[in-house]
Formats: sequence, C-alpha cells, structure tokens
Amino acid sequence: MGMSDDGPGTAFEHLWTPYRMAYIRGEGKPTGAHDCPFCVIPTMDDEQGLVVARGATVFAVLNLYPYNAGHLMLVPYRHVPDYTDLTPAEVAELGTFTQTAMRTVRAVSGAHGFNIGMNQGSVAGAGIADHLHQHAVPRWGGDTNFMPVIGLTRVLPQVLRETRALLAEAWADQAVPVGEA
Repeated sequence: MGMSDDGPGTAFEHLWTPYRMAYIRGEGKPTGAHDCPFCVIPTMDDEQGLVVARGATVFAVLNLYPYNAGHLMLVPYRHVPDYTDLTPAEVAELGTFTQTAMRTVRAVSGAHGFNIGMNQGSVAGAGIADHLHQHAVPRWGGDTNFMPVIGLTRVLPQVLRETRALLAEAWADQAVPVGEA
C-alpha cells in the first residue's frame, strides 16, 4: 500500500512524553564550561548529586530526567565530547561501570533488559554534547503502557534519592574491578 496524501509522517504513531519538557526546554543544560552538570556533579555529595558510584576515571549517576526508573548514566570525570577522546583506562572503566550498572539494576529491580548507548554530538541527539556520557536504561516487559501513551504521565515507583540509595548500596556487591574477570 502506498503513502497517503497526508505525507509520510502519518504512517507513524506518535508517543508523547511531556514529563521530559523541562529537559527539552533546556533546564539544567550548560551554558558554558563553568556549569556543565557532569563536571559539577562530582563536586557534590553523592545524595545531592544522585551519584551511585565513583571510580578512578568514571562515575555512575541517576538521570534527573529518566526514561525509566533506575536510568543511570556512566560519565567520565574528564570533560570530553567524543568517545574517541577517552584514554584506554577510561574506556575500560566505562565498560566495567556499564556492566556493574546492569548487574546492580537487575539485582535491585529485576530489569528484563536494557537500552545501552550514547549519542555523539547534538545532531545525534546528545542533550549535553560537550561531555560524553553513556545511558543505561532498564526495561521491563510491558513498561510502555497507557500511562505515558494516553495518560501523558510517567510512573516512577520511587523518588530519585531512594532509588540512588538502593543502587549505591547494591553497587559494591555487583562490581568487578577493572582487569579482573
């Protein structure tokens, strides 16, 4: 069947996520090097910054505007925009932190799967393009239901500080030091 006269956009259904409007409008986005949230967060205490774990070159932090409960970001301390800018040690720890994030979220919440990835550059969808970060978004069967689609509401079962505390407590049990198998 061909496209309708309404254009190619009518062939797709639209999922609305209005809870992310603060993010889209730029709330909390940096306006310069002095206020990059990924540079500021490590200077805060863990609870205030929503930091779950700190490594030598990378830290894990809850996303302030999560797609799902337990949505973590793995972030190098260094303010670099591109994956190719990372040192081998940073790449190794980023990978190890990604594995630990997955183990930890599975242990705490029983996630069925994950979306893992990073957007490189603003044209690729990076909200904060100047400071590399990788997303680890837990997924469950049926996690997209009528609430966000029809009710225009995202249901998060815990406040972020409670989620951070649970994940931080479980992190050490799931971590494997870089270089060990």
